[in-house]
Amino acid sequence: MSNNNDMVIIQLDRPRELRFGHKALKNLVTLTGKSLEEIESGGFNDFELIEKIVYCGLLHDAKEHGETLKLEDMEDLLDQAPSFKHIAEAVGKAFFAAFGAPEQGNAPQ
Repeated sequence: MSNNNDMVIIQLDRPRELRFGHKALKNLVTLTGKSLEEIESGGFNDFELIEKIVYCGLLHDAKEHGETLKLEDMEDLLDQAPSFKHIAEAVGKAFFAAFGAPEQGNAPQ
């Protein structure tokens, strides 16, 4: 059961909900050609992977706001985040929320 504690907001051009539901995770695996385990263990040193992860996590928010988000928009959109640390923390929290795991305070390594 979802509640507002599961909502993860990432600050980009505006506050956006970063969410990894079934559809987002399925899109992420298809887009990257990697399993969820491979994505998680990939860490945050592959910038194209980060763009794809955040892209898939933002598709629901974009749809809710009548926007058409494109993968090629992600580089510029992520540049609007307050810091890279903010992006990594938001992704980590959203993944933990998706799998119901207790938050560990750190982004996946």
